[in-house]
Amino acid sequence: MTHRLPPLNSLRAFEAAARLLSFKKAADELAVTPTAVSHQIKLLEEFLDLRLFRRLTRALELTTEGAAMLPPVQEAFASLAAAIEATRRKETGGIVTVCAPPSFAARWLVPRLGSFSRAHPDIDLRLSSSVATIDSRDKAATAEGNSATEPKHDLMIRFGSGHYPGSTVDRLFSPAYVPVCNPALLAGEHPLREPRDLLWHTLIHDATLPDLDDRPGWAQWLNLAGVADIEDQLRGSYFEDAALAVAAAMAGHGVALAARPLVSADIAEGRLVIPFLHSIPSRYSYYVTTSGAKAERPTVLALRTWLVREAARERAAEAGI
Repeated sequence: MTHRLPPLNSLRAFEAAARLLSFKKAADELAVTPTAVSHQIKLLEEFLDLRLFRRLTRALELTTEGAAMLPPVQEAFASLAAAIEATRRKETGGIVTVCAPPSFAARWLVPRLGSFSRAHPDIDLRLSSSVATIDSRDKAATAEGNSATEPKHDLMIRFGSGHYPGSTVDRLFSPAYVPVCNPALLAGEHPLREPRDLLWHTLIHDATLPDLDDRPGWAQWLNLAGVADIEDQLRGSYFEDAALAVAAAMAGHGVALAARPLVSADIAEGRLVIPFLHSIPSRYSYYVTTSGAKAERPTVLALRTWLVREAARERAAEAGI
């Protein structure tokens, strides 16, 4: 349907001038000159063949016709703005579903989500966690490969080799594993002053990775620290969730080997300390993966970009940059 309408600029000038009852204030709001506003009003009045304003010496009044026209014009602008916002939200907003390793989700991702929400208030995240996002030799050897749950989610965070055929892959970081404990363990009857003092404390093991060869462990760390002769290196408590291992260390139940990025906030805020500086690298890294056309969807791309940027900040902080 074709409608005979006046120019949009004339309607904008009318709405502002009628609301503010001032050509000058309307001009300031629209970033034009009062003369330009007056000209647009004149064009609108000529189009309608009636007067919308009474120009008084020091005031501006709406005519009966002008007063009657203002509310529907304002409603029309509100409807237009709502339609534009709804269209924009379809492109830049909406829901993004994410799946991540349980410990990464709890200790790294969730504490940072506030900054993402502030930057992208139109994007709603649906976050879940699963151990299926962690590589294992069994998965790598089957047709299941490393894409078991990706089709169910817009984006996944994986801990593994980085070999995910058919997926768009962004590397976040490869964590170094460091010993962490409650600050109270630095004092007391058997204070942690040198690696051999670990003999007096419970060793907390992170058994998240099912394959012993892939799992950074105390035997490897003790060998690096020069105390490989400590007997019974496999003693202590085992947790199949890194977040639980860290919680046990924080509670003072022993010393855990933890991925440093997952405990950086706790170290900075004094809930945990690193008693010894020796660290062991991980064979695996954290990656963001997504498949098909999802990778370039504005909402998914926004989250991918934010995750990569946050990971870069994490790496810079660890390097002291």
